[in-house]
Amino acid sequence: MLLINKVLEIREHVKNAKKEGKKVGLVPTMGFFHDGHLELMRQARKECDVVIVSIFVNPTQFGPGEDYEDYPRDLERDMQLAEEVGVDVIFNPSVEEMYPDGFSTYVEVKGITGKLCGRSRPGHFKGVATIVTKLFNSVQPDVAFFGQKDAQQVLVIKKMVKELNIDVEIRTVPIVREEDGIAMSSRNLYLNDEERKAARILYRSIQKAQQKVQEGERDVNSLKGAVIDMISSEPLAKIDYVELLTYPELEEKDVLEGKMLLALAVKIGKARLIDNAILEG
Repeated sequence: MLLINKVLEIREHVKNAKKEGKKVGLVPTMGFFHDGHLELMRQARKECDVVIVSIFVNPTQFGPGEDYEDYPRDLERDMQLAEEVGVDVIFNPSVEEMYPDGFSTYVEVKGITGKLCGRSRPGHFKGVATIVTKLFNSVQPDVAFFGQKDAQQVLVIKKMVKELNIDVEIRTVPIVREEDGIAMSSRNLYLNDEERKAARILYRSIQKAQQKVQEGERDVNSLKGAVIDMISSEPLAKIDYVELLTYPELEEKDVLEGKMLLALAVKIGKARLIDNAILEG
């Protein structure tokens, strides 16, 4: 497995691979891998001849007071895990490589970024769209793999790719959960034992909503209310948002019809956790 730090080097590597007719897959990450990341890599390995994983903790998607400095990093561990699942290249550029002095060009997707995490974290998706565009331009993959846990992020990237005519297919891989139902996340590291038990309330509340839908409930406010009530019963949980929006448009609706995204963001201790599920009327 190769470790590449420079844009020109990764471009040259991919150009040579494509000359040989190889299909190139990219898994963009911020590192500190868990099994959710590894599942993205496994899917890429199934589909692609060359699998590239980028590791870059992107400063432009963190707001003031967020956890950029504290975000977990362990390149040596990540490289070992990636090699075990068959990754060919780790692309690990420096901040200076991606944002050189005087950098002033950003990509911004309007509309769907103004709700959910975009409303709670102003500027977050501007940073995401910018770095993903730079990664796509640097690596020029045929396919890129993203996790459904970051459902809004995937929708933003799909919209960006379509509207900017970026020649890459976007694959969405289902959420990978711990045995107790908690969605895998690098930020789970922040949870102590008590907080981790409390974090189970997110998935339990989603299951409650799914049960109510199976029983025939279609009123959006009733479904959201059931989720809010269950999360609020956990003293350590502080709700950022609970929303049920049309999917993929992310628009408000009073009645569950077709596919709708149930999305949660909840603060437990130091960790801000997100989770989601697609409900169907």
